[in-house]
Amino acid sequence: MKISDDLEKLLPFGYLFLILMGMLKDSIYYYQLGINILKFSTITDILISPIVYITSHPIILITIFLLFASHLYLPKFLSKNKDKKSIQKTFDLKPDEELTIEERKSYYNQIAIKTLAVILLSFFMGTGLASGYITSQRITKGALDYNYKLNFNDEKPQEVNLLGTNSLYCFYVEKGQRHIKIAPIGSIKNIELLYATSSK
Repeated sequence: MKISDDLEKLLPFGYLFLILMGMLKDSIYYYQLGINILKFSTITDILISPIVYITSHPIILITIFLLFASHLYLPKFLSKNKDKKSIQKTFDLKPDEELTIEERKSYYNQIAIKTLAVILLSFFMGTGLASGYITSQRITKGALDYNYKLNFNDEKPQEVNLLGTNSLYCFYVEKGQRHIKIAPIGSIKNIELLYATSSK
């Protein structure tokens, strides 16, 4: 069995796993801001949340790509270094002498997939926790970057820090304020980028 065969069988479950990771990341992030994001999300928002997050920044996209690419070669690496104690301990390897060649390949493929799942879980949870905590602290201290202008249909424009958006709502903090506002997307005429910032 080749690694591509294993991945082909697990592809539907892999996307389901990414959807769960996207939900987990968003829930952790918005929970720290006092928002239950699932109440404001549609099924479509939930389904595309991992794609939106992965493509939100080049560093995140490159990191995820490197994670997947490195784990394609992990089974071969484990097979070649299975006798090293550090590798055995790190990946909890078991003796494979009694396994056939095909069973051995499948065994190392499964380890690679499990390892990737754990790393992705840690990555999504970690970024959700960190970004939520940092954002909540900046709101409390009034240290946000107000780099967007929301132009409403029937209200005056507002300079804001855009915390996030989905298909229905826009989450933001208005300049000079320290509380979060939630506005329906339909009430916003357009969103104007005032300046680029690395701390967004």
